[in-house]
Amino acid sequence: MERMRGSGRELAEALAFVGNSFLKPMGQTSDAGLDPAFWAAFPAFGNEALASALAACAEWAQGGEGRPRDERVRAVSVEYARLFVGPPEPAVAPWETFHVGEGVMSGFGEPAFRMQERLREIGLSVAGDNNQYADHVGIELLYCSELVRRGDDDPALLDAAAAFAEDVLSPWARRFCSGVHDAQAGYYALLADVALALVALLERPRS
Repeated sequence: MERMRGSGRELAEALAFVGNSFLKPMGQTSDAGLDPAFWAAFPAFGNEALASALAACAEWAQGGEGRPRDERVRAVSVEYARLFVGPPEPAVAPWETFHVGEGVMSGFGEPAFRMQERLREIGLSVAGDNNQYADHVGIELLYCSELVRRGDDDPALLDAAAAFAEDVLSPWARRFCSGVHDAQAGYYALLADVALALVALLERPRS
């Protein structure tokens, strides 16, 4: 994480955008992802994998520019519902619990409990109208965002973000991303690739 100090604000904002985008459909959050210029300005932090994922997002956005914006927002929101809501059930479960155990039937598993504890330790909690288990991929990305944001003043939090990304989020997020691609997603498959690349930036450098 040493290499990310000094760009903490930008990285925190990037993680927050992706986290929020997975928490709610585009019709209830930012529709900036429809704009090629947004992805062109999105920081790649000198990382080839992230730059490639961002270029794919920009190409997707460019391809839809001839359609009415409201129609595009609805289409992406419908994709969100199919993937992460259902009915009858999500095509791809967005919660850690469902990706780390076999035959999981209940969403409130040990990973959700541990995530609640992590949030509590930094003075946060799942509240408002999200109505999500704490181990939702969007919440875990927002947790990383907050650690990075605060890390400008407390470098120990950058180390905590690196450990969480490497030991907790990255392993199951890779399975989540594969599931999104297998479900023949469009926008959210591209967004999942961006999320994976951002999470990889947090991980500790290999010796």
